[in-house]
Amino acid sequence: MKIALPIVNGIMSQHFGHSEKFSIITIEDSKIVSKEFATPPPHAEGVIPNWLASLKVDLLLTGGIGPMAVNILNSKGVEVLSGIPQLTPDEVAEKYINGTLVSTGNSCDHH
Repeated sequence: MKIALPIVNGIMSQHFGHSEKFSIITIEDSKIVSKEFATPPPHAEGVIPNWLASLKVDLLLTGGIGPMAVNILNSKGVEVLSGIPQLTPDEVAEKYINGTLVSTGNSCDHH
């Protein structure tokens, strides 16, 4: 499984479309097997969701995201979980693997 996490200043972004980079983490057998960072294209309608899908991401964990972006990602087979707390990518991934990641609801205030 490949997960994407939008990052600003080293922690989870509260709005995925305004993140500086994305942490892309690959998980196999409940373990992190690889981590990399990718710089997204400039924010514009539909661009970042399509870019993430092109990276073959299975899951997006984010603080907040608009409904149009969720629809695009879902239509491309990418699951979205929003309301993720502002933690480091490693902390979020570990909580996801351990089943202790708690969503606080979509925190996007742009839509």
